[in-house]
Amino acid sequence: MGELAAIEALAARLGRPPPGELWLGDDAAVVEAPAGPLLMAADTVVAGVHFDLRWSAPADVGWKAMAVNISDLAAMGARPHRALVSVAGPAGTDIPGLYDGLLEAAAEYGCPIVGGDLTSAPALVLTVAVTGSMPPGRPPVTRAGAAPGDVVWLTGPVGSSAAGLAALVRGEADSPLAGCHRRPRARLEEGTAARTAGATAMIDLSDGTAIDLWRLGLASGVEVELDRMPVAQGASPEEAMGGGEDYELAFTAPSAASEGVQDAFAAAGCRPPVAVGRCTAGEPGRVRLGGADVGVRGWEHRF
Repeated sequence: MGELAAIEALAARLGRPPPGELWLGDDAAVVEAPAGPLLMAADTVVAGVHFDLRWSAPADVGWKAMAVNISDLAAMGARPHRALVSVAGPAGTDIPGLYDGLLEAAAEYGCPIVGGDLTSAPALVLTVAVTGSMPPGRPPVTRAGAAPGDVVWLTGPVGSSAAGLAALVRGEADSPLAGCHRRPRARLEEGTAARTAGATAMIDLSDGTAIDLWRLGLASGVEVELDRMPVAQGASPEEAMGGGEDYELAFTAPSAASEGVQDAFAAAGCRPPVAVGRCTAGEPGRVRLGGADVGVRGWEHRF
């Protein structure tokens, strides 16, 4: 399919913009600015780094590219607004298949795709940029607000994505864990619930629980003392601590707010979060589990 035909087909799939907005088909999209703070995030998924087409269908790749960006908004307690998608790939790239997943995730999370770019490239690369918003007067939850004494919470067990990838490599494509790797979930409602309950700091667990808690602790100037680590069924403790791509949220909140945290999650219809430890005034960034230093374990790109 040529570029012009591909763009024409995509324009038909994206649908008509609401009054006052201009989506795909011009030099830039025009959208209504949301009320309150405007948040922006961008992420790229690359063949051979973030996915392997031997184990993930094009629709899975599209879903993942959208969901991981929306997860970044969830980690600040924000809601998605609009998205731009750029696809670079070799001849034969299944553009409609990619957009099956992109549009499915866009509908799931209420984030319409309003434009982007198509270009040829030697390897398949998807870049998604999203905007998000928060209610006026509500600041976003950053990584830098935790204080000694705050409780550390996780929105769910971790390790399922790494265990799912291991299952796919073993040829176990029908494993329930395989779907956790192919189609991660952005914890959007959980992020809003955490912010509503008074979360002081928050981060999504994209690169590994250990390395992401290190980032939160370093930004906040606290040490993270873990009492437990909820390991997903079928995953190992190592996959839970360093595997990455779970996209659960880790957040902190004052001890006095613990009942409010549980109530906020219940009111949002979310799974109960799990209290896993506390922040202390120890070495900023250090993460300890049961008194033992876990180190900075997880995924890190090398350049």
